[in-house]
Amino acid sequence: MKNYLLLILLVLAVSCNGNAQRDQEEKYPLTKSEAEWKAELSPQEFQVLRKKGTEPAFSSELNDIEEPGTFVCAACGNALYRTENKFDSGTGWPSFDRPIDEDSVDYRPDKINGYSATEVVCANCGGHLGHVFNDGPKETTGKRHCINGVAMDFIPDNE
Repeated sequence: MKNYLLLILLVLAVSCNGNAQRDQEEKYPLTKSEAEWKAELSPQEFQVLRKKGTEPAFSSELNDIEEPGTFVCAACGNALYRTENKFDSGTGWPSFDRPIDEDSVDYRPDKINGYSATEVVCANCGGHLGHVFNDGPKETTGKRHCINGVAMDFIPDNE
């Protein structure tokens, strides 16, 4: 009888978690199956955007971009950030003090190494971008959107 009850509890726990994740993904305008994302994204993009991975610090060529332009979601092309809001945080990841507008990204509660954090996701496809912290430039927003470079593409203004 104990084994039967444990099995029921396990099934309930797994099904609740699965439904919560599915509900979270379905709230975004662009939804695709895991297989579709896997076929469209590079392995590193898939790991970061769909599995909440983190690229190695100082590995993104987007860290050095200073020319005017727009950073867009690598999965769906949604405009996320502008160069004028980018700053060198010294962390090794592209950092911005704000998104293009508050409708371009979404925020979710998250944990990083057991600490509470705020995850930043693409408001169009729900792809994991990075996290937002309250240690950004005090003269602007005070926020630091610490974003994985592999989660974005850059489009210069002159293109």
